[in-house]
Amino acid sequence: MKGMTAVQDALFKSLADPTRRALFERLAKKGEQTVHGLTDHAGVSQPAVSKHLRQLKRAGLVRERRAGRESFYRAEPKALAPLVDWMKFYAAFWEGRMDRLEDLLNRMDQ
Repeated sequence: MKGMTAVQDALFKSLADPTRRALFERLAKKGEQTVHGLTDHAGVSQPAVSKHLRQLKRAGLVRERRAGRESFYRAEPKALAPLVDWMKFYAAFWEGRMDRLEDLLNRMDQ
């Protein structure tokens, strides 16, 4: 696998921030919520929540729905697929490395 794609990079950058991660997790667990509802549990100001949601939206991790003056957000868990693919690649990579190390150690013990 060559370097990370732009999509993977955007996902990692978005989820690197603990507040954005918490917002995404809350939406994934609790379903669609308003900015105000998210702000009540975020521990940061409403403008900060809105800024974080914009970043998550740019990364494809959340979708926005407008109804009158309210904005509703929902998680898009399928957007995590590129990260899952990245992790599968490295899981296989490290599993292969560990298997070779185990073989080497077994040969050294003989």
